[in-house]
Amino acid sequence: MRNCVVIVLVLFLSVSCKKELVKQPAKLIEKGKMIDIMYDLSLLEAMKYQNPISLDSNETNPTKFILKKYKVDSLQFAESNKYYATDYESYKDMFDEIGKRLAIKQRATDSIVKIEEKKAAKAAKKKGKDTVKDAVKKPLTQAEIDAINRQQPLDR
Repeated sequence: MRNCVVIVLVLFLSVSCKKELVKQPAKLIEKGKMIDIMYDLSLLEAMKYQNPISLDSNETNPTKFILKKYKVDSLQFAESNKYYATDYESYKDMFDEIGKRLAIKQRATDSIVKIEEKKAAKAAKKKGKDTVKDAVKKPLTQAEIDAINRQQPLDR
């Protein structure tokens, strides 16, 4: 009797472990394309968080735009997302890939911002020197000399 209970228990556990929680959808989005879609949606969420007015001012739905870009409808995306989410390790690997892409993009963006800030600082510094140089090098016109002598503002 004890052996029968153990055999039934082992059979039950082996059958229940192999059963898929969610059936594979008919229009399953391939894993690489799904990662691309989720990456773009992650960028959109970051944009919403950083500057919510920029996306609200547009009269379009950015999520629909992303799905249209990949020629996927919202139901197909939802079903595929649900299917991939049932396999925790695979889903975690997908998000790790997205995180790596976002980190690379962030480093590239940060370096571009630093370069632009340096250029702006140099330009401002150079502009400040140029205005001083221009004021020293540029000879005054007769109208400017007369205005200085009369202590009146000069309209340019």
